[in-house]
Amino acid sequence: MTTEAQVDLPDATPPELVNRVVISVDAMGSDMGPASVVAGCALSARKNPDIGFILHGRKDELEPLVAKRGLGDRCVIHDAPDVVTMDTKPSAIMRRGGGTSMWSAIDSVRNGEATVAVSCGNTGALMALSMVRLRKLPGVSRPAIACLWPSQSETGYAVMLDVGADIRADEHDLLQYARMGASYARNGLGIQRPRVGLLNVGTEEHKGRPELKAAQALISEGEASGKYEFVGFIEGGDIPSGAVDVIVTDGFTGNIALKTAEGTASLIRDLLKQAFRHTFLSRMAAILALTSMRRLSKRIDPRRVNGGVFLGLNGTIVKSHGSADPTGVSAAIKLAFQLAQAGFSRRLADTVASTSPSRQDMP
Repeated sequence: MTTEAQVDLPDATPPELVNRVVISVDAMGSDMGPASVVAGCALSARKNPDIGFILHGRKDELEPLVAKRGLGDRCVIHDAPDVVTMDTKPSAIMRRGGGTSMWSAIDSVRNGEATVAVSCGNTGALMALSMVRLRKLPGVSRPAIACLWPSQSETGYAVMLDVGADIRADEHDLLQYARMGASYARNGLGIQRPRVGLLNVGTEEHKGRPELKAAQALISEGEASGKYEFVGFIEGGDIPSGAVDVIVTDGFTGNIALKTAEGTASLIRDLLKQAFRHTFLSRMAAILALTSMRRLSKRIDPRRVNGGVFLGLNGTIVKSHGSADPTGVSAAIKLAFQLAQAGFSRRLADTVASTSPSRQDMP
C-alpha cells in the first residue's frame, strides 16, 4: 500500500467519527448473523486506531453487541429494520428495499458519510443496489467485481476481474476491466506498472473466442494510456504463478475459477490434516512442522483475502463472503480501509475519465 496517498475524506462524517477513516458496514447481511460482523469490526478496531464504523441494521440487536465489544466510541448505528436475504431477488429489493441494512449502507457512501461500504449480503442485490444508488462512472458499460488472488508475485497477490458481476463481457468491457484492474493494482498493491494478462484457453494468438482476440488488440493498444504492461493471453495455470499482476476475464469464467480455488484450498488443508494424523510418526512430524504448517495455512486461507471490490461505480463497495467469520469480515474491512486510505474512488474515476473514449469512438 502506498503511504503517500491522501485519504478521501467523507463530506458528511458523523461528529463522533471525525478524524477517522469511516467504513459503512451492512451488519445484517452475514449468514453468521450480526454478532459475527460486529466481532469482525472489533478485530479491525483493535488493529487500527484510525478506523471508525457506521453500522446499519436493527438497532436493538446491534447496541448490545457493540457494547459487548467496546466499540461505542468507534461506531454510529443507523437503524434499518429490514434485511436482504440470500434468496431475495434483486428486482424485489429495487422496489421495496429502502428500509434494508444493505440499502442504508450504500447510501452512507452516496451521502458522503463514509468512504467505502462493506456487506456480506446477497451479491446480486448488492450490485443492483450499488448501480442504482451510486451510478456507474462515465465511460463504464459493465461494472466488475475484483478480488485479490494469492500469487507468487512480489506482493503475494494478483488482482482478478470480473469474478461475478456479469457473466457477459465483450472486447470493450474486457479493455475497461484491464484499465480498472491496473488502477486497483497500483492503488491497492502499490504496483506502479502492473502486468496485465487476458485469460484464455491457450497462449497462442489464434486461440479463443472472437471477443477475446479483439480484446487482445484493444488492451495491447491501451498500454500507454492505461499505464500497464500487457503480457498477452494467459492460461489458468498462470493465475497463481506470479507471471501477471492483473488477470482479466468475464464474470462467468472468473467466478468458477474463484470458487474452484477456494474449494481446492479447503481440500488441501483437510488432506494435510489427514496425512499428519495417519500414524504416530506422522503426528510427530506434524509437531516438528507446526510453525511452517501454520504459515502455509494462513497463506492459503480464503478468509484472509476475503473481499471482492465493485469497480466502475461512483463509490467503492467491498463484497464479503456471506459465510465469513469474524476473521473474514475483518479482512474485508482491512481491504476497505486500505482503499479508503489510497483515495481509490477518486483515482479510479480519474483513470476511467482519462482513458475511456465513448463506445462510439472505439474501434
